[in-house]
Amino acid sequence: MSKPKFSVKKSGNGIMFNLIAGNGQVIGTSQEYKSESALKNGIESVKRNSRSKIEDQTVEGFKTLTYPKYEIYLDNGGKHRFRLVAMNGEIILKSQGYASKATCKKGLDSINTNALDADIVHEDADSA
Repeated sequence: MSKPKFSVKKSGNGIMFNLIAGNGQVIGTSQEYKSESALKNGIESVKRNSRSKIEDQTVEGFKTLTYPKYEIYLDNGGKHRFRLVAMNGEIILKSQGYASKATCKKGLDSINTNALDADIVHEDADSA
């Protein structure tokens, strides 16, 4: 196992990051940022909000929670996903699709154990 990291790389017209666990698995992906400072703010927001409450939108009649929060939902293909939403209502991290809610929750829990100690690593030499 290696150390968890925020892997920063070029994306479209900006930069983005993946939070990667110590086992090398991608836990979540950010939005695209226009500047390095905005990206670093996004990473800090993930760290700051990593222990947020969970709103399970797959349950009928779920209670809408205030921000910040995780939202667990079903995508159009029927897979479970989560997104971390900051205090301002902006999505700061999105997950891959999971076959079950249980594995989706494990991915979500993985943010708590990986984000706080993760290093920021630029994968493209000229993206800094």
